[in-house]
Amino acid sequence: MEKKNNFDLDKIDFSHLVPKSNYKKPSEQEFSAFKTKVEHLINLDLTHYKSNQMERRINTLMNRNGIDNLMVYYNLLKKDPEKLREFINMLTINVTEFFRNKDKFDELEKDHLPDIIKNTVNIKVWSAGCSIGAEIYSLAMLLDKHGVLNKTELIASDFDKEILKRAQSGIYAENELKLLDKAYTKYFTPVESDNKKFQISKRLISSVKFERRDLLNSTFEKNFDLILCRNVVIYFTEEAKDELYQKFYDSLKPGGILFIGSTERINNYKEIGFNLTSSFFYKK
Repeated sequence: MEKKNNFDLDKIDFSHLVPKSNYKKPSEQEFSAFKTKVEHLINLDLTHYKSNQMERRINTLMNRNGIDNLMVYYNLLKKDPEKLREFINMLTINVTEFFRNKDKFDELEKDHLPDIIKNTVNIKVWSAGCSIGAEIYSLAMLLDKHGVLNKTELIASDFDKEILKRAQSGIYAENELKLLDKAYTKYFTPVESDNKKFQISKRLISSVKFERRDLLNSTFEKNFDLILCRNVVIYFTEEAKDELYQKFYDSLKPGGILFIGSTERINNYKEIGFNLTSSFFYKK
């Protein structure tokens, strides 16, 4: 599946790839005012994001648009839906694929799913930060393979309204399916109007409840058997991560599993109450 990179893209300077501007580093007060205005605009608290990393990414977007002032950039976001979309994409990092890190999905199927199926009458699963839906549909296919999809409640959430619409459509480009195991291609049919796009089974779509959610400013449901939050929190502050992982813990059933991304670790998992069963799998 996905090749593993040994470098952090966010630490690479891409400034030579975008037009230069007369950008001057904003003061802490200016940046704070910008974050407050953006929070009111999109209802997302930017104080939970690492300031230095977020500022570098915002700087790149400003350079791309030939803007050298935060308030000018805010006014652009306010009046131009496409630029606002570009900004939200920068924050939400909508990069995913079906069965991302396949070895970990194999581990989920082999080491964790059997216990969930054996010990649970009605299974409850949440994909937090679901992006285009590839992850939750991967779970749906896996659960259907084991004959338990009809007794599973699948929830998928994301902050990005537009990406949720795409996930709910269940339509994917040919290149997004090229690494999918042949056993799962039966769930896709060509779109009549475009033979380079494929529609996932309507039965799988109807098995998922999609909802918009800001992970750090919402209450969570309880009694989940499995929560997936993978490659979502990498730009969050450590304090925000701690808060989020505690909320996930509280939302799991005893014995429930939290499945995180291949670039992530929960440093204080013992203090929260988790047991580390293997890399990226934490059990309540």
